[in-house]
Amino acid sequence: MTATTPVDRTGRLVFSAWSAVSPYGIGGDAFAAGVVAGRDATTELDQETYPGPYPRAGLVPEFTAAGALGRKGTRTMDRVTAIAVSAVGQLIETCGPELLAEPDRVGLVLGTGSGSVQSIMDFTKDSLTGVKPYHVDPALFPNTVMNRAAGQSAIWHGIKGPNTTIAGGALTGLLALSYAVRLYRGGHCDRALLGAAEEYSVQRAWLEWHGRTGSDGPAAPLGEGGAVFLLEPSADAETAGRAPLATVLATGFRAFGDPADARRAVADCVRAAVAKAGVRAADVRLVAPAGGEFEAAEDGGVTDALDGAAPEFVRCGRLVGDTSAAGASFQLAAVLAKGGGGIALVTGVDRDGTVGCAVLELAG
Repeated sequence: MTATTPVDRTGRLVFSAWSAVSPYGIGGDAFAAGVVAGRDATTELDQETYPGPYPRAGLVPEFTAAGALGRKGTRTMDRVTAIAVSAVGQLIETCGPELLAEPDRVGLVLGTGSGSVQSIMDFTKDSLTGVKPYHVDPALFPNTVMNRAAGQSAIWHGIKGPNTTIAGGALTGLLALSYAVRLYRGGHCDRALLGAAEEYSVQRAWLEWHGRTGSDGPAAPLGEGGAVFLLEPSADAETAGRAPLATVLATGFRAFGDPADARRAVADCVRAAVAKAGVRAADVRLVAPAGGEFEAAEDGGVTDALDGAAPEFVRCGRLVGDTSAAGASFQLAAVLAKGGGGIALVTGVDRDGTVGCAVLELAG
C-alpha cells in the first residue's frame, strides 16, 4: 500500500498484536498469565534503594536499559524510554519485518505522565548545585523532554510515520487510542502502534504522594511498565496473517467540575459510547476500570449506564499498582488477555475532572 493508493478508511479497525513490559516481567504472555491468575505483582521495596513514602511498588523485575536493549546507545537512556523502546520492539519482533515494510506509513502514538520525572528533577538539580548553571551533562538533556520515549522508540526501530506524545493522566491510554484512530481515518498512516509507558522512581513517588492525599499518602502502591498495541484495518491484519484480537467500536470522553459529579459523567460517557458502538448494555461482558481514588464513582457510573447488567470486572490496577499514565493501556491489555469474545468496556476517571471509555468487541 502506498500513500497515493485510494483507501476506504471507514472500515473496522482492530487490535492485531500487543506487547507489554510489566511488573509480571517482559512480554505480553507474562502479563496475561499474571492478570488471568489474579496474582499480585507488587513487592516490598528496599528502602535504601527506594527511600520514600511507599513500602510497596510494582516494579519490572531486574529491568535495565542495557539489559533489555544492549549496551550500545543506552548509556544515557532513562528508564521510561527503555521501557517504551523495549515494548515497541517486542511488538515489532512478534509481527515480523512486514510491519515496517513502509515505515513512513506507520504511526506511533505513545502516552506518558511527565516523561521521566527523575531525569527532569536530576537535571534541574545539577543546574542549581553545579559551580555554574550550564555545568550539566548535555547528553542527559534529551531525557528531560516529554516526547523522549516516543521519539527514541521511533528512531530505534525505524518508524518514520507520525510520531505523537499524549499526556492525559489516567485517560492517557484511551486518548492515545482515540488519537491513533483519527490518524488512520485522516489518511496520515496505514497502521499505528499505540500505548503508554511509565517508570517508578523516588521522585515520582514523592510527587504522587504529595499530589494526592498529603501526609498520609494514597493506600495503593505505585507501579511501572508499558503496553503497546498494533491498530490496523481487519483486512490488512488478515492479509498479514494476524488474527484480529479485538475490534475498536467506540471511544468517548466527558468532563466534570465537581468530584460529586464524577459518577454521572462516567454514566453519560459509557451510555454514549455504547450507543455509538451499536451494542446493548446487556452485551458488555468485561469491564476494566481504572479504580483508585474515584473507584466508587467509576463503578457506580458504569453500573448506572449498564442498566443492571452484571459484567465481570477486571481490576489490573490492584495487581500491578498505580501505573499512572500507563494504567489505561494496561486495562486494554487486561481485556485482551482475558479474551473469550463479547463486548469489553475500559473506563477511566482522572482527578483533573475528565472521564473516558473505550468499547471493544473481543475475538471469540
